[in-house]
Amino acid sequence: MARWEPAARERMVVAAVDLFTEQGYDATTVAEIAERAGVTKSTFFRHFPDKRELLVAGQAALSELLTEGIAAAPAGATPLEAVGAGLQRAATMMTSFNRELYPKIQAAVAANSELQARDALKSVGLAAAMTDALVARGIAEPTAHLAAELGVLAFKRAWADWTAAGEGELGTYATAALDELRAASAALG
Repeated sequence: MARWEPAARERMVVAAVDLFTEQGYDATTVAEIAERAGVTKSTFFRHFPDKRELLVAGQAALSELLTEGIAAAPAGATPLEAVGAGLQRAATMMTSFNRELYPKIQAAVAANSELQARDALKSVGLAAAMTDALVARGIAEPTAHLAAELGVLAFKRAWADWTAAGEGELGTYATAALDELRAASAALG
């Protein structure tokens, strides 16, 4: 087996998701994931601390993309416009690979309470990253936090709609979801 192979990280994610689907999360071992992906266990552990982290592998990158987009928003942008810029930045990096893998990941998460808890922490982390980015733009913390939470909701809604549709650009769905949430929040009074 080669010491380094291209796309090893992606192969491990796909292998894990397939195994989780076939035999369940608890019954799947790191050794099985590594074998299915064509890597060694030590390669697995260079990429992931444990099998749970496979399903949130892109969280750090997603947080970074969201915060980069918020930081790059025009100076006069409202908090939700800045969040929209973050969503657009993140959307540019999502591919058909992400869209095709999502239903399997969701099924694995839905079948395991440990993964459900980890998935909830992912949302909290994304909201915190966006809140920090908005505060860095001079937005008051309560407003920044609310805008960030709406951003997380919009991203989740856009992601679900994009994967269900199987076509189009994630950014289009993100804009629609954020617009819908903006209108809904205005109706709160």
